[in-house]
Amino acid sequence: MADTKRDYYEVLGVEKNATAEEIKKAYRKK
Repeated sequence: MADTKRDYYEVLGVEKNATAEEIKKAYRKK
């Protein structure tokens, strides 16, 4: 099974150490 955590960051295009705020912004852009 793929590492979903890694895929999640890769799909959103954010760094592993991205803040929740950065992740939210990246998610909204999708």
